[in-house]
Amino acid sequence: MDINKQEIIIYVVIIIVGFSISQHLSVVKSESMESVLYKGDIVGLEKVDFFCIHEFDPNDVKVGDVVVYNGVWFPEPIIHRVINITEVNGTKLFTIKGDHNPVQDPFPVKPEQIVSRLITIDGHPFIIPKIGYITIYLKGFWYQLLGINTEY
Repeated sequence: MDINKQEIIIYVVIIIVGFSISQHLSVVKSESMESVLYKGDIVGLEKVDFFCIHEFDPNDVKVGDVVVYNGVWFPEPIIHRVINITEVNGTKLFTIKGDHNPVQDPFPVKPEQIVSRLITIDGHPFIIPKIGYITIYLKGFWYQLLGINTEY
């Protein structure tokens, strides 16, 4: 079998591009953002820090932006909308809420908790509808097979 350098370079580029794209996509896992994002949708994200490349500054997040953040009240990243921004003792704090939720999230969010922001094109979120159900199903199948409890 003869593998030349060009083939190796092509494989490496495909792996790097695939990895980069996968790191900028996330599956919506709940109904909390419905009528914009639905469970099973895949959304495109820009990252705060992607291998030391700063795609956006969380201090520049505005009211109305949909962000992914690490909440102190939930074990997985949360994707919700910024509804208010305040400053307390020189620290910027974001009030965040799921569009479908009746109340805001229980704790204010600091800029360092924000890890991603939803990509929008002409004001419309970048969404691949319903394809994420495949990963939701597979994750649930493996968790059930391994006896891991995923209820929070």
